[in-house]
This record gives sequence, structure tokens and C-alpha cells, in this order.
Amino acid sequence: MKILTIHADFIEFEAKKKAFKNAEENIKEGKERVEECLVVFTAVEKRDEENVKAIVDKYVQEIKNIAQQVSTTNIVLYPYAHLSSALSNPKTAEEVMKEAQKILGEKYKVTRAPFGWYKSFDISCKGHPLSELSREFSVEESKSIDGGKGTKEVVEKELTQEEINHLLKQISRSRLDTSKLKDNDHRIIGKDMDLWSFNEVAPGMVFWHDKGLIIKNILTEYWRNVHRRSGYQEISTPQILDKKLWLLSGHWAKYKENMFITDYEKREFAVKPMNCPGGMLVYKASSKSYRDLPLRVGELGLVHRQELSGVLAGLFRVIQFTQDDAHIFCTEDQLEEEVGYIIDIIKEMFATFNLEFHHIELSTRPEKKIGSDEVWDFTEKALENVLKKKNIDFQVNEGDGAFYGPKIDFHLKDSLDRTWQCSTIQLDMSLPERFDLTYNDKDGGEKRPVILHRVVYGAIERFIGILTEHLSGKFPAWLNPTQVKIVTINDDALPFAKDIETKLNENNFRVELDGRAESLGKKIREAQMQKVNYILTIGDKEVEKRTLAVRDRIGQNKFDVSMDTFIAELKEEVVSKKL
Repeated sequence: MKILTIHADFIEFEAKKKAFKNAEENIKEGKERVEECLVVFTAVEKRDEENVKAIVDKYVQEIKNIAQQVSTTNIVLYPYAHLSSALSNPKTAEEVMKEAQKILGEKYKVTRAPFGWYKSFDISCKGHPLSELSREFSVEESKSIDGGKGTKEVVEKELTQEEINHLLKQISRSRLDTSKLKDNDHRIIGKDMDLWSFNEVAPGMVFWHDKGLIIKNILTEYWRNVHRRSGYQEISTPQILDKKLWLLSGHWAKYKENMFITDYEKREFAVKPMNCPGGMLVYKASSKSYRDLPLRVGELGLVHRQELSGVLAGLFRVIQFTQDDAHIFCTEDQLEEEVGYIIDIIKEMFATFNLEFHHIELSTRPEKKIGSDEVWDFTEKALENVLKKKNIDFQVNEGDGAFYGPKIDFHLKDSLDRTWQCSTIQLDMSLPERFDLTYNDKDGGEKRPVILHRVVYGAIERFIGILTEHLSGKFPAWLNPTQVKIVTINDDALPFAKDIETKLNENNFRVELDGRAESLGKKIREAQMQKVNYILTIGDKEVEKRTLAVRDRIGQNKFDVSMDTFIAELKEEVVSKKL
């Protein structure tokens, strides 16, 4: 069985038509809406048919565990076949979900979406670490080679040529099915522009091609430049950390099933799903004084989170990604000012990409929380004060803060009128206590710092996917992996074209030369497909005059352009980050 759980503000769904002949009858007509709920998207699999009672028990227990962690009493069971390619027969699946509804109904208010129907749905996901979780489980018994219970013996041997060919065939299954994707989907653009690819040998992980990695590296360096001049240090913490650290941080209890676990010398380790615990150890590595605060520490940390293969979607939902985390350690007196500085960075960076805020939310204390009401009053008021001082319109999202503190979420709007939650500022009252973080105050006594977690891009991979579709792959010159394409009309133009290429490379521009013996029309069409910023066409006239014929991305042409003029104008365009 595979499930995807969403802790939602609401889900609204409507049955449209039967998916198969024996679909459930007497269903509720029209739209059905459930608010403040845990939505459990469910795929019952073939292997679950062997022991229906056991799989129901496991299914129910998983739902109860997650419902308790997110503090909800409303459950929505939603059959969702897309999570698996090995589905059970419909009769078994319907039986499992009905029985689970019956058992869960003793403690929760349970809504079950109709089985066997095509449905439309609209869902609003909450923005905390446990709001999206995926699980896979079965009740199969492991067996030894001879059929009895026990441990399998693994025998290593050389592969036959037939086995090698079979494996090669399997790892080559990476063709992109574009039949259900829109033309501006980042997966199609990425393939057409040779930016990135995906392969089943590493589900939910990106294979960055040279041009795609150029984009990622430029965005990373831009992030670094903004943060350096804003007084941030940058650190890097290990990928694999001992279980003890995750027990201390609370992730082992609340997030273990979404972590990759391994062992080394009889010790359990986890690949980090978040950067925060490592950042706490860096703070603890030396004693701190009030003079050291505020301490702004950023980390472009590579993290891994387990997801079901059925919920992965290109760059938008991945297993491995780079989180542009930062932790600000400060005093209570410095809190409002630091939150204001973070907001300034977020506004500056997204203005660079012409991405506007759709709305901003202030999320307040949930029912289950740590800390006294007095502390929550102070921290919620501090965040509210900053938003008001900066004349920012915001919505109050009552009860949707993290258990460890209130937060501000920034929802962006792209050119396709879609909204995305990327940036967040979260105040943490838990980790300073858990990790016993202190600083020496003016009077010589020890005090706990306040911690602000924050991201701007969020996951860099996801942000690149958003940006690619927002711009339809037409990256500005400062970001485009190929800024200039030189195309020759004939072989006589090739020596001058190579001189131009050398000159542009010396000025640190990203340039390609197409000197093939192909028609000029074909070369220009291919350059346009690559969405380069400028095409330089070099023929006899350009060779004779030692000038350039420049064509921009919207098709406007300039002739007799000097090399120095072109270089100066392109430099200005890159430095100003013109869109």
C-alpha cells in the first residue's frame, strides 16, 4: 500500500463519471468540502490482497499516528490510483477503504471520497514540516531462499552478457512522456534546452546537465552575494549524522519515516532531511557573548526526504534538493529588526525575477505547542509589528503556526497566475532549549538566544522549475546558459566568427559557435529553440566591415554593430540583471 497524506486547510472534491462499470453506487452528488483535515490519498496494491485484515490494521494505525502528530480529528480517505502501477483488484481496494472508514469512525470524523469514479479536487496544503508525508508499507514476510523464514544469503557473481543487456535496457528507460504535459512544462523546456534530465536509477533526483548547472550555480552565487553584503556567514554541515542528533532535535520521533536510514560500525545514522540540527552544533562549537549577536548563518544544504515515486513531479517535488537555509541567533530586543532585514532580502531577490507576492500569511499558535502563552503573545506580536511597520498587507492564519513558534509565509504569483509558497520565516522556541544554546549577557549571566529559521528560494530545484515556467525558458542574459550564438553564412566567415567567439569568451560571456555546413535558416531556428539572447549572423559583409549583425530574441535586427559596442551593451544588461 502507498499513501500520501496532506494536512490541509480544506479539500473540495466532486465525482464526475464512473472510471469502471462496477464503481460504487449511490454516491453524493455535487461538490463536497471538508476543512481542517488530514487527507489520505491511497493506493491499495496487488500484494495487499494476501492479507486484507493486516493491511487495514496497518493503514488505520498509520493514519492515527499522523493525525495525532498534526492534531486533527477530521480524516478524508481518498482513493488515488496514480500512486502505484501495481494496483489491487477494485473489490479489495474498496473493501480496505470501507473497513478503514468504519474503524476510524469510532474516534474521528471520517469522509471517504467515492471509489471507482473520476474526480476533480482542489486542496490547500498547510505549510509545516509534517503537512506532506508519504508512506509505503506491506505485510509480506521475508523468506530465505529455501522457502523458510530467515535471512537471505547473497552470493556475488559475475554478470552474464544477457544480464548486462537486461540491466542496460532497464536503466535506459528515461524517456519523458510529454502527452499530458503543457508546452511550457519545465520538464519539456529542460529537455529541449539540454538543461537537466531524470532517470529511474535515482527517482526524485536531478541529473544536472552543463547548461542547467550553469543556471543553478548563478542563482547560488547571486544568493551568496546578497547574503554576504547582508552580514551572513556561510557554513556547510555533514550529510549523514548519528541517530543521537535526530533524537535530540525531535526529527527521529516525528519525521523518521521520511528519512533515509543507514548504519556504520553498529551505529544508526540518517541522511539529513533538514539542515537545522547541524547548524545548532556549529553554534555550540564555541561560547557566545551578547556581542556576537545577532549571528546570521546561512547554509545551502543538500537534503534528502523520502517520497513515494508516484508523487514526484520533475523539479517541483524531489527527494534530493538544496535548501537555502539560514538561522539567525539573536536577542529578544533584536528580533523585530532581524525579521525586517529578512523581509528586505526576500523582497529584493524576488523583484529581480519579476515575481510578485500574491499574499502573505502570519500563522499563529496551534493547539499543540511548546512555550507559555506569554512567550507566544510576545513572538506573535513581534512578527505582526514588523509586517505593519513595513506596510505589508497580510492574512492571519489562526492556529497554523509550527508547534515551536509562529511564522510568516510568502506566497508568490507567477506569469501563469499560479501561486507558490517559497519563502518562510519561522520563529523557534524549541531548539534553543533542546540543544541548550546560550550566550553570556552584559551582566555575565547565561541567556537563551532566539532563533529565526528562514528560506528565500526554499528548494533551489523547485524554484528553478517555477522560474523556468514563469519565463517559458526565456532566461535573461545574466542567467541564460547560452547568451550568444554565432552562426556563419559560409565557410569564408568562419575565421572571423572564431575571433568573435574568442573575444566574447575573454569577456566572460557564454557563447556558442555554429560553423556547420547547414543552411542559415536551420541554424537560426535551432538557436531560437535554445532561446539564446542574441544571434550573431556572420557573412561576407560582416567579415569585410569587421562588424556584427545582431538579432535579439524577439526578432529585432541591428546591422553594422561594432564588437566594442555589443560587448559594452551586453555587459550592462548582465550587470543590471535586466529581464
